[in-house]
Order: sequence, then structure tokens, then C-alpha cells
Amino acid sequence: MRQLIVNADDFGFTQDVNAGIIAAHTRGILTATTLMATGAAFDDAVRLARAHPTLDIGCHLVLVGSPGYPPTVMKLLEACARGRLNPYNELRKQIVKILDSGIRPTHLDTHKHTHLFPPVLEAVARLAGEFGIQWVRRPFDLPLASKRVPVTKRLVSRAFVGIRSHFHRVLARHGCHTTDHFAGFQITGRYQANDVVNLIAALPEGTTEFMVHPGLCTAELKAATTRLKESREAELKALTSPEVRQALSANHVRLVRYSELA
Repeated sequence: MRQLIVNADDFGFTQDVNAGIIAAHTRGILTATTLMATGAAFDDAVRLARAHPTLDIGCHLVLVGSPGYPPTVMKLLEACARGRLNPYNELRKQIVKILDSGIRPTHLDTHKHTHLFPPVLEAVARLAGEFGIQWVRRPFDLPLASKRVPVTKRLVSRAFVGIRSHFHRVLARHGCHTTDHFAGFQITGRYQANDVVNLIAALPEGTTEFMVHPGLCTAELKAATTRLKESREAELKALTSPEVRQALSANHVRLVRYSELA
């Protein structure tokens, strides 16, 4: 059996991103999203989550690139090494904020995949165990044949493989689970419907998480600090295209949510 979870990052970032995520769920193949407790549109996202109970909600944990946090991953690692930032304390506050809103998260991931780094990974796994959140993203991308993927992205993706064993050992120690496979790192912001069709056709056996970033690009998003702007509308168009839905049926791939997995 091949199962696919389609998860949108950045729920709560802006209202137009929120609207695009909901559209990708109601009109397309999106089955889950992860909520930013630090997002400017957090309250709007909580309201939308309550109105759409068929959409799984997780936590998109932020330690970098947001007000109050280091601007880059390298600055984050420096802050952790010097004891200026405690990942466990910071991320715990974010999970508690989401829980206090009435949402029960089904899964966890991190902004910029910072849980690939040991101090953040340990904090995320510990918190997942404490709060009974079973599922944590494994950001090790499937090998892709798309010509849209730059060489630098391919090299970074391959470099992650070297830490995969340690990553899974830490999660297992805290009773956490991951999907069998993951896709989306290399093609974020640069795919169209035919790329998703090709991805679906090439999915291996088991359960795969496909990370996506749909949204509407209005003045609000254009004014925000992010590299993903117009590309969010392109992703939304791909995720809601009839060809993608047909590819799921033709390849016998089942859409699922984290809450449906044993």
C-alpha cells in the first residue's frame, strides 16, 4: 500500500497563507498543516482550524528567522552553544500556546528543519514524548529526477543522509514515530502540477509525507519577510489541479492524515 500525507507548513504566518492552505485542503489534496505559534495570523489560523476539523493540525516549531530568534541557522547554533537560547524552553512555550488555543496537535516539525541539529532534535523528541505527540517529521528527501531542482539543493539533501541513523535513534528513545518517506525539500517553491503527478507515480511503498507551502500572494504576504511569495500561489494551483487528483487514483495512492495512522 502507498499512502500520502500532504502537509502545509506555515499555518498562521499570514492570513493570505492561511486562506491558501484552507483552499488546498477543501479544493485539493492537502490533508494536514503545521501551525506557527509565533505567526502574526495565529488567531486566524486557530479559527480556521476549528471550522475545518478534517484538516490535521500539527506544530511548526520556530527557533530561527522570526522576531525574537536568531536570523539564520548558523546564528541559532551559536546561540545554543553559548547558552543564550534553550531550545526545550522556547519550543515548550510554543506547544503550550497551541494547546491552550484548544488545538490537539497530531504531529511536529520545525521551521527550516532545525531539528536536524542535535540540541534541537533532543528538545523536539523530548517534548513530543511529554505531550504525547507521536509523529515527528523526518526531513530526508526522496531522490528526485526533476530538472527544476538546483545542484546545491541536491547536495544539501544528500548531506542530510549522514545524520539519519542518529536522528532516528533519538526519536525512538522518546517513543516518536515518523513516516516511511519524505518529499518536498528539494522542490519547495519550484514545482507545478506535472511535478506532483511524477512524484505520485514514483512514490515507494509505505507512507510518505509531502511538505508543501501553498498560499495566496496578496499585499500582506508581499510585505512579509520570506522568500516564498508568488510560488505559494503556484503550489496551490498544483495541489488543486485535476491532473494531480487523477494521478492518485491511477497509481492507487491513498491520501491519509496523521490521525488515521496507527
